[in-house]
Amino acid sequence: MSHHEVGPAVALVVHDVAPRTWPECAQLLQMLDDLGARPVTILVVPHYHYRDPIAKDARFIAALDRRLARGDELALHGFHHRDDEPPPRTLRGFVERRMLTRAEGEFAALNEASAAWRLAHGIEAFRALRWPLYGFVPPAWLLGEASRAAIDRCGYPLRYVSARRGIFRLPNWRFTRTANLCYSPDARWRRVLSRALIRAELARARHRSLLRVSLHPQDVRSPEVIAHWRTLIAEILAERLPVTKAQWTASFGQSPVGYASGASSEGTDAGLSTASSGSNALVSSQ
Repeated sequence: MSHHEVGPAVALVVHDVAPRTWPECAQLLQMLDDLGARPVTILVVPHYHYRDPIAKDARFIAALDRRLARGDELALHGFHHRDDEPPPRTLRGFVERRMLTRAEGEFAALNEASAAWRLAHGIEAFRALRWPLYGFVPPAWLLGEASRAAIDRCGYPLRYVSARRGIFRLPNWRFTRTANLCYSPDARWRRVLSRALIRAELARARHRSLLRVSLHPQDVRSPEVIAHWRTLIAEILAERLPVTKAQWTASFGQSPVGYASGASSEGTDAGLSTASSGSNALVSSQ
């Protein structure tokens, strides 16, 4: 399947999936099932907030095995999903790591050794459960240079890494811009702002081959947010083909020119740690 055969596509993505968040994530997946939205990309955190490792929860494993069997993708979403590094010293770092996310950007400031350890243990968690693994999505879409180096040297053939504003295709870090919708549902003003930014991102999506719908467990705590998601997703499905991120990435031929040489498929402003720019930068509170 070539990229041109895919046409306008949508990746329906459920973030922060772990035993502790499973009740909320299951509600999101049920909403997508009710809308006929398949396949889905499910972002798994092997040891979420240092609690309840996935390997010890047989019901959780069985539930995700069923999702795999129906054609969904499981992707690695960090290891602990916590940013435990020293506080940021720059304004940009403070905005990215403390305002746009509540200390959840696990791979934003790790050194290479720490990033390599977490990647290795995350990959091993998938291997032990015989789950296929194609992609890595850093929590809060924050990826420092040392973490990128750890990915390059991890020895596992990951096919893609997601950023806030697009997707990198590995091994050459070839970047393609995408549209990305997400909510910050915790306060009324955040929900209002999220709606405005979602509208702007939908306008931008007209010029993007892939639209990502990024759903988070806390979305289910707001009936207003869930109702809006239902309406949006139904409208999107009428215009775009649902794909997993791995399917969409595989629709490209291997590019001979990569990010390391300064090139990107749609401009050079690819960005690794990207939370401080882009129209939807304020709508993630992960």
